[in-house]
Amino acid sequence: MPIQFKEIHNKFLLWRDEHIKERHFLLFVCFIVGILTAFAAYLLKLSIEFIQEFLTENFSQVSHNYSYLLFPIVGILIAGLYVRYIVKDDISHGVTKILFAISQRKSRIKPHNMHSSLVASSITIGLGGSVGAEAPIVLTGSAIGSNIGRFFRLEQHSLMILVGCGAAGAIAGIFKAPIAGILFVIEVLLLDLTMSSIMPLLVTAVTATVVSYMLTGMDAMFAFTLLEQFTLDRIPYVVLLGILCGLISLYVIRMMSWCENIFHKLSPWRRFLLGGVTLSLLIFFFPPLFGEGYHTIETLLEGSDSFHRLTNESYFYNWKSPWSAIIFLALVVLFKVFATSATNGGGGTGGVFAPTLFLGCIAGFIFSYTLNHIGVATYLPQENFALMGMSGLMAGVMHAPLTGMFLIIELTGGYDLFLPLMIVSLVSYGTILIFEKHSIYAIRLAKRGELITHHKDKAVLTFLKVENLLEKNIPTVTPDMTLGDMVKVISNSNRNIFPVVDKENKLLGLVLMNDIRNIMFRSELYDRFMVNKFMVGSPAIINISNSMEEVMDQFEKTKAWNLPVVDDKGVYQGLLSQSSVFNSYREVLVENYSEGDE
Repeated sequence: MPIQFKEIHNKFLLWRDEHIKERHFLLFVCFIVGILTAFAAYLLKLSIEFIQEFLTENFSQVSHNYSYLLFPIVGILIAGLYVRYIVKDDISHGVTKILFAISQRKSRIKPHNMHSSLVASSITIGLGGSVGAEAPIVLTGSAIGSNIGRFFRLEQHSLMILVGCGAAGAIAGIFKAPIAGILFVIEVLLLDLTMSSIMPLLVTAVTATVVSYMLTGMDAMFAFTLLEQFTLDRIPYVVLLGILCGLISLYVIRMMSWCENIFHKLSPWRRFLLGGVTLSLLIFFFPPLFGEGYHTIETLLEGSDSFHRLTNESYFYNWKSPWSAIIFLALVVLFKVFATSATNGGGGTGGVFAPTLFLGCIAGFIFSYTLNHIGVATYLPQENFALMGMSGLMAGVMHAPLTGMFLIIELTGGYDLFLPLMIVSLVSYGTILIFEKHSIYAIRLAKRGELITHHKDKAVLTFLKVENLLEKNIPTVTPDMTLGDMVKVISNSNRNIFPVVDKENKLLGLVLMNDIRNIMFRSELYDRFMVNKFMVGSPAIINISNSMEEVMDQFEKTKAWNLPVVDDKGVYQGLLSQSSVFNSYREVLVENYSEGDE
């Protein structure tokens, strides 16, 4: 910053500290974050639409288009090169990065994330990448919140709230859905909110929605008119759809994790070749996989037999019979997971938000259309069940039943479907929990033990790291030392436990002062007893990479008050005591979960 601006900035901060309470100033910052996130969301949508219309306006509607073989590869290549050589940082898995930032108690997201995800995802999706723009814009929004908060030097607790506000503003801005934005922060980002946090979230979400209305109009994202009122005799079929959505969610989570592991083992250029070729071939044969898929959703919500248009631009243009259309859409559901994984794995940037809505819409449509075609006793409105499928997949894949339910309501204005949307979301969520307890966003962090949860005790433990709590100033002894040497060490220390290490500093055991208290004052024994005679094994040994939850389990099982810590090679690192863990626990609890100054 220029010197003059820095001086003005510092004077303003001093004035703010003296005249405005932080909780009041936070609301003003949230208002600014709401405006900026809405503009970022608008810019992202505008960029994607411009690129796609420019590339596809002359495509044939009645036959295949070979450009589908080229555009996606070019898109992930350009996006990958931009990320690797210009951004020089990993910007994939946007929501997971936010979860990690929160779990590390840093709530600090790099400044380049305010624009890098926006640019990379625009190129990826605009050129056909089969991913969504929501995760990148959520990362962008959270980065805006984090960096504006740091610019105004707000406290840690306020920074964490602003990270959530940025995410809520992004969802509210891109979907015109303020309630869904707030619920997304609560359910997906797992931010344990207090009353002092609710108002900032509301300010940001409402501001972003209003700005979005001003930029794009008051219409809902998907035009929908309820032609068939929901009746109670359809409830069994709604429950069956919920179970189906839960199972499809399991397929999505497991298959995407499997594909991600395969791409992770490859070199960057091999990832690009595998991802690019896979994506292009899938889009060439199944054009609905091109881009976010919102055109497909709009087509299915139009009703009648408009879904036959989805075979346009492909080899399957002549597939117009009911069963062939069902098979075509089922194959689209099957291969969408691979198309999304290939896009991100090959170097593109995007999320699974839009693919989840896409899959849910098709699943709900296929379910109702098939049963209607078979001739079940109760007619199932295909447009209604398509919306229910979207809500069900959101609930299952993201473990967010409330977000899924309210997002669909706000996207379409379909408040008359509130009850069936609630049922299918809850059933889908209950089904997926039987098989997978973590969402697609959280599963990576959960495997590393870095995920916070709504269980406050576990969430606080996640904030704590073994390496930060070690006591390293405790004297160590060697097994060949005499009792006399041991007494000298004890006399210069205020501890009653001493690690025993070898020449390579590997842990061999412990000396407990209580075990030698009866002989330590008998000088005639000083040269007769060696440390290796009275040292004992540790009741448990902690690895420095263990999570704090695992550490507390060890303390609980052994009833020990102090335990030694080693690295993967067995080299002694320090001693961990329950008292240091409890003290840090109290500090984190106050810092992150207190209501603050009221």
